[in-house]
Amino acid sequence: MESGRWFVVLPDSDSAIAITRRVQPFACASVAHASGRPWLVGCWAADGIAIGASDAGRVAVIGTSSATEVDLERWMERGVEPEPAGAFHLIASHDGNVRVRGSVSGTHRVYHAFVDGVAVAADRARTLAWLADAPLDEEQVAMRMAYPQPPHPMEDTAMWRGVEALPGGSLLAVDRAGRVDVRRWWRSPEPELTLEDGAPRLRDALLEAVAVRARGRDVLGMDLSGGLDSTSLCFLAARTGVRLVTVTLKWAAAGNEDAMWADRAAAHLPDCERLVYGPGELPAFFTGLGEPSTDSEDEPVADVREGVRQDTIDREMAARGVDLRLCGHGGDHVVLAPPAYVHELFRRSPLEALRRASGYRARHRWPRAATVRMLLDRTPYRQWLAATAGSLTAPPADWVDPWGMAPRMPPWASDAAVEVVADMLRRNDAEPLHPARGQHARIHYAQFAGRAGRQLTMRGMVSDSPFCDDKVIDACLAVRPEATASPWEYKPLLAHAMQGLVPAEILARTSKDGSGHEWFAGLKAQRPALAALAEDSRLVRYGLADADPLRRALLSPQLATVPMQPLEQTISHEVWLRDLDANPTPAYLRKDHHAAAH
Repeated sequence: MESGRWFVVLPDSDSAIAITRRVQPFACASVAHASGRPWLVGCWAADGIAIGASDAGRVAVIGTSSATEVDLERWMERGVEPEPAGAFHLIASHDGNVRVRGSVSGTHRVYHAFVDGVAVAADRARTLAWLADAPLDEEQVAMRMAYPQPPHPMEDTAMWRGVEALPGGSLLAVDRAGRVDVRRWWRSPEPELTLEDGAPRLRDALLEAVAVRARGRDVLGMDLSGGLDSTSLCFLAARTGVRLVTVTLKWAAAGNEDAMWADRAAAHLPDCERLVYGPGELPAFFTGLGEPSTDSEDEPVADVREGVRQDTIDREMAARGVDLRLCGHGGDHVVLAPPAYVHELFRRSPLEALRRASGYRARHRWPRAATVRMLLDRTPYRQWLAATAGSLTAPPADWVDPWGMAPRMPPWASDAAVEVVADMLRRNDAEPLHPARGQHARIHYAQFAGRAGRQLTMRGMVSDSPFCDDKVIDACLAVRPEATASPWEYKPLLAHAMQGLVPAEILARTSKDGSGHEWFAGLKAQRPALAALAEDSRLVRYGLADADPLRRALLSPQLATVPMQPLEQTISHEVWLRDLDANPTPAYLRKDHHAAAH
């Protein structure tokens, strides 16, 4: 989703005209149904929309895509839905019926609600919450406290009562009578391809994804972290002929190899302009934590630590002509099957599954008994999900449960919050994303990455994640999971796909580094802001956190007995709730913002 973009989709009826009048003063553009009634109203880039028209209907693609007007009109003639490359919303209006869909991954989401009895869809939940005067749903706030992430389908929700989020891979249909129907349009490909057959498909999908974003540009901003994901994208972008401006961060930890690998890659990219930042040359993690915000997003930001740092980098890139920055986000989630795939492999190839399970045990220190239980388990997903309600306050699991990592609540969560989440888990009626547990986990990881990638696009400069494109995800899911991940190899699918495009010495990397030193240093520098969060905690106000344990965690993170992630999630919740208080109306729907922009 491009920064600053928003739109609503209206049914082809006179009842929608009053809603149009409410949003029209803030809109930059609008498109009508074939009937002449308002259909799309909002703001989007002039080159970020393609529209096909006929006497009976319209079809629009909003976002980054290879679709053209000719493609869309051909689709309308033949009735065959287009599958362009990129990441986008697809919206159709035909003979009084409306259909809306986003992406499988969640980079382009669809929300819907009844506003004054009229079915309205939008790409932002806040738009509908504003239109419908919908209250915050505290139960959803509690569920988002679960770590490492809420399980499917608990994360596929909106944060306001009365606003519904469309699951990834589903479409919203509104008929001429205003009736709403949600149905699936996407099915996961079956994982049948070998590494040799699947790698070329991933290669082609990534080449196309990068080419779509380079089209019409002279320069692209690129992350060159030193990791295989972002480095691969740099080499693919260089093939398009655009000028590259790359950014590399040097971390302070001794032995960190990211910058060294980035330097090696850059030696093969002689025409790129590099921005290299050493330790201390960018604002610290969590800088700006206590500063007031001018807006709030649809949900707590996944990476609250990075905002000011990335804004600094974006300004440097913009000064060099960059208006789009590509990153390797999502690569870890998409090209690697989670270890849960050994469960299904055990049914097909028991000896190979046992060999791999032993490798993962050695690498991740899984307990032997838990590993055996995981391999033998036949618990249905719904039953497993309900059972996790009983372990929400247990220590973090150090093994893979049958359907993935069981959720946990942080120790500062209140009893009321734990019970709310437990009740939601117990009364679920969920079906897995795929009958095979490993494939279910792969889809869930990809959608988690897509939702996080969506938030990257909401900063000042548009950041984009080609790994989260639906065609890229499909290419990965079509490969047998054991061919994509191994205890003894690092990203074999991506490495094979990039052979001949990325130098062999770069593909040989088998390590991955982090920024734990900077994380703790940033929190230490932000102790006054953290103390303010602790003293006036919104989570405590809502009864979702206990004040004393939360204060201890915020003021002494080095003593925490839980991973870093739940603490950062809690900080993001606190910041998000404060931003909502300060900005009850989205900035793009405020007169002061609209006047300043024009």
